[in-house]
Amino acid sequence: MSATVAPAASDRSDFRTVTVGGAKIGVATAIAVVAFLAAVRLVPLAGGLRGGVLVLLVLAAGLAAAFLPAEWTAARSTEGIAGAAAVGLVGTVVFSAIDIVLLRPFKAYPWTWDAIGGGSTWWYLPIWWMLGTFLAWMGGIVTAASGDATLARRALPAVAGTIIVAAIGRLAGVPVALPVVTGAAFTLVLAALALVALARKG
Repeated sequence: MSATVAPAASDRSDFRTVTVGGAKIGVATAIAVVAFLAAVRLVPLAGGLRGGVLVLLVLAAGLAAAFLPAEWTAARSTEGIAGAAAVGLVGTVVFSAIDIVLLRPFKAYPWTWDAIGGGSTWWYLPIWWMLGTFLAWMGGIVTAASGDATLARRALPAVAGTIIVAAIGRLAGVPVALPVVTGAAFTLVLAALALVALARKG
């Protein structure tokens, strides 16, 4: 008697997958933010060590936010991509709750963070929700286009592209901190990879 292996379920966008995945992403984001803040305060500036640590944290957080939702929803078509975007959105809401309840009462951020919004502590929430959803959506598109490739293989082009674009930005003298340049480069590269994936399918 022979047994056949059932194919792995794909394109999951059920309530449990979205909420549990979103909770994981939200907690992971909070951990990344705390690690970033700790590195800013504890890692010495000498030799660019602090900048390197901050860049790695930004890149790791970006990869997690972009590709883990699609991994959990097993994105292969529209349904899984939408599920990944929903996981990203729920993750940003979960992080916002953690931020409001824990990080802000302990004054985790420097005053300049709120000064950007004219003293408001709420200015960044809609931007945060959009960014987290966008990253997960683009990661879902890239994941769906790559088929059964491993997570590492899907993430490698984004990492390589981010390094190249961030290096070009630094050489061009962009007057922005390297972690910010890295985050912007990652977002642009991921969107470009998603557009290429859509063009190939079209």
